Order: sequence, then structure tokens, then C-alpha cells
Amino acid sequence: MSTAVKRKGVQPLVYDLGLLFPVLMLVGMGIVMVYSASGAMALKKFGSDYFFLKKQAGFSLIGMVVLVGFSYIPYRIYRVLVYPLLAVSMAMLVAVSFTGWGVSVNNSTRWLQLGALRFQPSEVARLALVIYLAYSMSKKGDLLRDFSVGFMPHFLVLGIFAALLLAQPDFGSVVIFSALTWIMLFVGGCRLTHLFSVFLLLVPVGVWVMTQADYRLKRLLIFLDPWKDPTAAGWQTIHSLMAFGTGGLTGVGIGKGYQKLFYLPEPHTDYIFSVVGEELGLVGVTAVILLYTVMLMRGIRIARNTRDAFGAFLAMGITVTIGMQVCINMGVAMGLLPTKGLTLPFLSYGGTSLLINMAAMGIMMNIGARDARD
Repeated sequence: MSTAVKRKGVQPLVYDLGLLFPVLMLVGMGIVMVYSASGAMALKKFGSDYFFLKKQAGFSLIGMVVLVGFSYIPYRIYRVLVYPLLAVSMAMLVAVSFTGWGVSVNNSTRWLQLGALRFQPSEVARLALVIYLAYSMSKKGDLLRDFSVGFMPHFLVLGIFAALLLAQPDFGSVVIFSALTWIMLFVGGCRLTHLFSVFLLLVPVGVWVMTQADYRLKRLLIFLDPWKDPTAAGWQTIHSLMAFGTGGLTGVGIGKGYQKLFYLPEPHTDYIFSVVGEELGLVGVTAVILLYTVMLMRGIRIARNTRDAFGAFLAMGITVTIGMQVCINMGVAMGLLPTKGLTLPFLSYGGTSLLINMAAMGIMMNIGARDARD
């Protein structure tokens, strides 16, 4: 379902309600839940319980402008911009780890500080990778089945991103970038022998990288049994599960949650889904999952119905990356995956994540609108 708005001298914009409705609902819910989850922490650290609320509301308003703006930009223009976007995103990742502009938080340098502006380049790089893969795959066509032409160039670009991300270090993002590339090449028609051969070769490398850092190995072991260390490494998983258990069917009510009161780490970002589970219960959790399901199903439909190969791959890549973020964040919050610091799209606090995801939805909306016009 879509609603077209015509303006003099401007090509009609088709508002895809299958995308717009869940995005608006999640962003609105996010503002409320960020305030609820962060109020006590903000009051203690910054002297005002509205600190994160005001920033998230500002990000949301800018995000709406970004979504509308990107929905007007013809998606085919990214064919021309693909290599500049790759270069800029790689340059930003280099700046994070190898210049004085990188900002360290919790022993990881993942933010870039440019004056008063602080953002996370990995979010930009993920979208740039999607655009590059969509462009390259659509250009190569049947040559995707050739190892040297259809597989190696994509693998080399992924390798550059992986090396820059490991320098931060951000092993979780390396896994996400790798899974995204693998899925897109699989859907695009790359030979399974190429995909699985490299996968099997890289598994030992991934295991070696994971075991080189004590905190990564500890996360994996605690994931298997968080109650082995309930007061330290298993603390966040246990309290996240307690939040879901306390919520029951309808929750304890917005603002009345207990686990956000300095028990859950980062309750307004990584563990906001746990706050939803405690304060809104199974009803709220189900509503959030349904909103994401509607959004992702619409993304899949746009990808399937788009006749232009670049648009189809781009829509598919955006859908995959949003879906992976949702599944990983929810999986961590529910103790189904090892701990990984990752925001829940549109719901968690975070300017970079919200703005990039809003831009991605604008691009998706333009793809769907173009297909409807063509």
C-alpha cells in the first residue's frame, strides 16, 4: 500500500506505508523507551533525566528529514557514487584507528570525533558495502559464477574492511560484514563451491582471532552458561533474562522497570529490548517483532518486484543488514547469542545508527517508488 503526493515541478513521491508505518512506530516507541531506560542514568551522570531524551528526539527529527530527502534521490545515482563512498568509508575507518580523531570507549576505538561531531564510521561503512556489492553484482551478471571475477573482488573489499575493523578492535562487525557479503553473493548467484570453500578456510582464522582476546573467549564461555559467573561476566545476560521474566504478559508499565536502574548495562542502547520486555511485557515484545516483520517483508517484496538488478540487490542488501541487526540484538538480549554491542534499529539510542538506517529506508522507498512508476 502506498500514498502518492504530487507537487508542482517535482516527481511524485510514493510513500510506502509498508515501510513508513513500522519505521514511524519504532522511532516513536524508541523515543519513549530511551527516556524510560536512560532517565536514572542520565540524572546521575548529567544532572538531567531528559539528557538522552532530548538528543534522541533531535536525532529522530533529523532522521525524518533524512528519510524524506533520500526517498527523493534516484537510487541509480549510487552507481556513480559507489567508489567515492567506499573510499570515504575506508578513510574514516583508518582515521578512527590511526589518527588522534578516534575516541575510545570500553577499550575499543570505534567513534570518530570531528569537532563537536561524533559518529561511528562502521555504520556508514556497512551501507557503503551494501551499495558496492549491489553495483558490482548487477554489473557482473553471469560472471558472478567465475571465481576471479565474481568472487575475489568482493572478498578483497571485505578483507580491507575486516582489517580496518579488527584494528579498532570490532570483531562483531567483522562477522556482520562477512555474513552480509556471503548472503548477498549467495542470493546473487555466486557458486556455492566458492562460498563454502572460503567459509571453511576462514573458520579457523575466525576461531584464532576470537581466542586471541581473553574477553572474547570469556564472552563465548559465559554465553554457554552465564550462571558460572553471575556477578561479573554473566551479569548482563542474567539481568536481561530477569527483565523479560519480570515483564510477564503485559509488563510492569512504562517507567516502572527495575533492571534499568544500574543493573542492565547500556539499557538505552544494547539492551533496550530487555527494557521493552520488562515494561511492556510479551505484548510489547510481540508488537516490536511484528513491526520489524512488516518492514522486512516489505523490503523483500520490493527486492523481488524491482526489475532493475542494481535496485533489487540494493533493496535486498538493506533488508538483510537491518534484519541481521534486529536478530543479533534480540538474540543477545534473550541470551540466544554471545554478547555483542549492537543497537536495535530505530529503537535504540544512537545518532549514527538511526540516521544511517533512516537513509537506508529512504533509499528503499525510492526503489519501490521507481519500480511503481516504471
